[in-house]
Amino acid sequence: MTLNARAWLALAILALAVAALLFSCAGTLRYWHAWVFLAVFIGASTAITLDLMRRDPALLERRMRGGPTAEKEASQRVIMLFTSAGFSALLVVPALDFRYHWSQVPLLAVVIGNVLVAVGFYFIALVYRENTFTSATVQVVADQKVVTTGPYAIVRHPMYASALLYLIGIPMALGSWWGFIPLAAMLPFLIWRLLDEERLLTRELAGYREYRSRVRYRLVPFVW
Repeated sequence: MTLNARAWLALAILALAVAALLFSCAGTLRYWHAWVFLAVFIGASTAITLDLMRRDPALLERRMRGGPTAEKEASQRVIMLFTSAGFSALLVVPALDFRYHWSQVPLLAVVIGNVLVAVGFYFIALVYRENTFTSATVQVVADQKVVTTGPYAIVRHPMYASALLYLIGIPMALGSWWGFIPLAAMLPFLIWRLLDEERLLTRELAGYREYRSRVRYRLVPFVW
């Protein structure tokens, strides 16, 4: 299969898997929060995929080689296993919440959640445009250079910061306060991955140590 065909197939599988989790756990198709979220989530994913197909096929190829089995280090395989399970729980818990009416989320919070999802994906697209070496696995590849411009001038890990935005938005977008429990469970693994990646880059990527001294914040400006 061509790269574009594989990318469209992967996107279709992702859309079906997310929809299946949401509606099967909700026990109904009349889960309007899920329909709106799917439109935002899949719409943003499609826009980014189209952009990478046109502008940076090599990055698209790298982004498609991800998940627990793609990692070289055992610690990263463990991290990705738990973060993948956490992302599934981030969909399952709100859907069960909708089914059993565990919490009531006001419409404004649902809107804010969807905005956070969209903004998170927008910043991810900016990261992709700035750094063609944004792999889905923790590694250093041939000819990789330290990127210090754009969002990388603000925080050292703008991909994680952007992903955190849309992860925070998902429970609210799906109408659930209980959805923040799996998010809280995921955070230690995301931080573990970030610190692990930073150690690798400091050790193997020329100029990264100096970059760390110039850009102080890892994830959240003025906080950490």
